[in-house]
Parts: sequence; C-alpha cells; structure tokens
Amino acid sequence: MSAADSHRFAYLGPVGTFTEAALNKITCDTDVKIPYANVTAALNAVRTGEADYALVPIENSVEGVVARTLDELATGDPLTISGEVTLPVTFALMTKPGATEIKRIGTHPHAESQCRSYIAKNYPHAEVVPTNSTSAAAELVSKGELDAAIASSVAAEHFGLEIRADDIGDNSGAVTRFIAAQKPGWIPEPTGHDRTSMAVFIDIDHAGALLEILQVFAKRNVNLTFIQSRPTGRELGHYHFIIDVEGHINDEAVGGSVAELREICDDIRFLGSYPREVR
Repeated sequence: MSAADSHRFAYLGPVGTFTEAALNKITCDTDVKIPYANVTAALNAVRTGEADYALVPIENSVEGVVARTLDELATGDPLTISGEVTLPVTFALMTKPGATEIKRIGTHPHAESQCRSYIAKNYPHAEVVPTNSTSAAAELVSKGELDAAIASSVAAEHFGLEIRADDIGDNSGAVTRFIAAQKPGWIPEPTGHDRTSMAVFIDIDHAGALLEILQVFAKRNVNLTFIQSRPTGRELGHYHFIIDVEGHINDEAVGGSVAELREICDDIRFLGSYPREVR
C-alpha cells in the first residue's frame, strides 16, 4: 500500500465502528472507505473487485479470536493479509437523549463479553441483543429499535446519542488486532519485523499430529506468535490450524518450514507475510 496512491477500503461498518477507527490509522484523505454490514461482506468486496483491501478484526486481547475472520481466510475464496493494525478499545453505554428505561441493550458479542460485569451489576434484567457491530447497535438505538447500545463514543456522536456511562469494559487494557486483506499476488517486502500467517490442514488426525507441525518450526528456531484450531466442517472432530509465526516467507527459516509442512500436511494455505505493527 503506497501512501501516494488512492485505494478503496472495505471495512466492518457502519460509520463509528472500532474498525473504522483502526482504518483511520492507515489511510489518507484520498482513500475511499466503504462500510459493510459484516466481515464476510467486507471480504467479499475485495474478492469481487469492489474494494482493493478490507480491514476486519481478527483477535482481541480479552475475548480472543474473531472466528468468522479466521474461517473466511482459511476456507473462503483465497485472500492474503498485507498488513495489520491494533487499537485499544473502550466501551460506552449510550441511549437516546432523555431515555429513562433500559430493557434491551444491543452490541456485538465480543463487546458484550468484555462488559459482562458492568451489565450484570447495573442491568441484570436487561436483554442483550447481538448485532453485527457495536456501531450497528448504536444505529438501532437512534431508530428506536433498541433502548441502549454498548459501542464507541464516536458512534454516540455520529448517531446523536447520549453517553450514560463511559469506559465500562471489564478490562481497561483491551486491544483489538485488525488485518488488511487483499487478493493474492503482491507480498510486502521483508522489513525485519514481520509476521507470516498460514492455514494448515491435516489429512488424517492422529496422535502427535500437532507436535509434528510444531517441531518443523522449532528445529529452525521459528517463533510462533499465534495458533488456533478451527473445525473444517467435514465431520465432528476434524480441525485445521491457523498459525502465525515471526518472520517473512522469504526468510530461509520461515520459507523452509512452510516447504517442509507442504510435504507432511494435506494442504497449506499461505495467508501472507506482512509487517508486524510495533506497539
């Protein structure tokens, strides 16, 4: 992504999401930002050519992985990761100005799980309604379809809502990592501070299968930064692994590890080598 060029970015919308805030960190005034209703729709915009990149959340320091993003990367039509960005997240409870009763609270499931203690203490009888994003919940409040939303303060401002309580998360240090996805082809040049992502599929599950994979990296001193198992959908108990390692695919140790894994695994989907964000 060159700063001199104009790009079209799909992102998890609507306006006012944490994804939009993360996107603002890596875009410039000439870039076009297009909100989509969910992660799949944003990624499909890249697949169909409606956008050059899609920014979507992939993991949170408190709640963990965003399963839909992992599944889309591993088993959807191929995309690769060209970059990442992290964002500290804080949540606010918001209503229409002057609202007096809160019976239905809308938010994204990841946000709800990070505000459980606050909800249980202050609104133990309220129904929590899941939405595609935190900002989508704020929009529904503005339309009168929900009593309150848990979202960002930016969403409250955008939809004309009143913040009833701020910084309500159970963990004040929560951080979300987002990835920029593109069509396969271009790979960023090595920077010396990179991450390589892949989906690893095992043909027949057997004792020691995961250990065999880990040993491939260990003997080349390649450090894993992330590993997550996900069901393949073929049958109960059949999984593949999403793995992130330090280094670039053009590094001898990383490239050699991936080459060996191709020999012992049923399939490997290369998901990209890209600069790690320094925080």
